[in-house]
Amino acid sequence: AFDTISDRKIILLCAGNLATTQAVLEQLHRDKIKNAKINLNNVESLFEAAEYLGHVSVEKQKQHVSSAGQSAFNPSASFILAGQIGTDPHSAYMVYAEGNSITSSANTPFLQIGESKYGKPILDRFLKLDTSIDEAARCCLVSMDSTIRSNASVGAPVEMLIYRKNSFSLGEYYCFDDDDDYMLRLRRSWETKLREAIAALPTLDKGSVRPMRVDL
Repeated sequence: AFDTISDRKIILLCAGNLATTQAVLEQLHRDKIKNAKINLNNVESLFEAAEYLGHVSVEKQKQHVSSAGQSAFNPSASFILAGQIGTDPHSAYMVYAEGNSITSSANTPFLQIGESKYGKPILDRFLKLDTSIDEAARCCLVSMDSTIRSNASVGAPVEMLIYRKNSFSLGEYYCFDDDDDYMLRLRRSWETKLREAIAALPTLDKGSVRPMRVDL
């Protein structure tokens, strides 16, 4: 989260090349401190902030490629910029490595960066634009826990920030360690309900059996 003027709250998530993400964050911080022509304190909307972020990211990637001089070096990074500015609705933007961005919609009710393939099916099935923030939070935690279970390179702590519209408050920040009591209860409950749901599914329909083609 950025320390901005009182009419806005801006949160940034990063994934990709660490050197690029650190350079981007440092540039955003310097621009804000020096009151640059464009900075997070004077952009008029989150869309404008996302465009500014994309421009900074592309410039930093170009610098790293030039200095590295290695064709195999990958400086790409992606970001999720979220929050609220003034009287505009709260929103979120995913900024690609190329500098362009998308926002959430009815067809894309959530945005993801980084490692996503393990936990994404849970989000795809449950998250809608009208999902309550508290239900969405639990869904995201289950998604992260599933990712941790399937991918050894992902682990605790799991950080979560809940921003409630028009609150201009970042007070609901959570950090769950692997042995956190709530995460353990959430994990056990999810596994139990999932097993019960699988057991309750319709049994295989023998009428669907077909002869298998043998090629060898």
